[in-house]
Amino acid sequence: MSWLLRWAVWGFASTLVLTGLLAGSQRLRLTRMNLPFLLGSMVTTDRDRAKLYGMGLHLLNGLVFSGVYVAAFAAWGRASWWLGGLMGVLHAGFVLLVVLPVMPALHPRMASELQGPTEMKQLEPPGFLGLNYGGRTPLTTLVSHVVFGVLLGGLYRL
Repeated sequence: MSWLLRWAVWGFASTLVLTGLLAGSQRLRLTRMNLPFLLGSMVTTDRDRAKLYGMGLHLLNGLVFSGVYVAAFAAWGRASWWLGGLMGVLHAGFVLLVVLPVMPALHPRMASELQGPTEMKQLEPPGFLGLNYGGRTPLTTLVSHVVFGVLLGGLYRL
């Protein structure tokens, strides 16, 4: 099996597990964050279609990020569950500390921290570490991304 096929298979599988963990944490009321909805509502105002489009965007993002993991594994000359887990910690930190705070600037329908909601910007901003979506949002984000990395690092072989 070529490295490209291994990357696609294990990257997609790891992304599905990450997505399931995030969706499950929302269903269990550990967080109010719905990442596919947030992504999809960037491209459409239709709330139902936003979930569908967002799921596609989220799966595509997962493949892109798994490519970063695979490139790092190739640079290090090895892949392991614990290297993947460490990368998952870095990935979660990037999401919590960089991506979520800049979402209001990128998202056409999200209110900012400095201005309240308007008729066009009705979505609540995530806030620092995504805490506006619940106190356990950083934990669920960290756990799901570490599991993503552990799976990818454990299953992908150079």
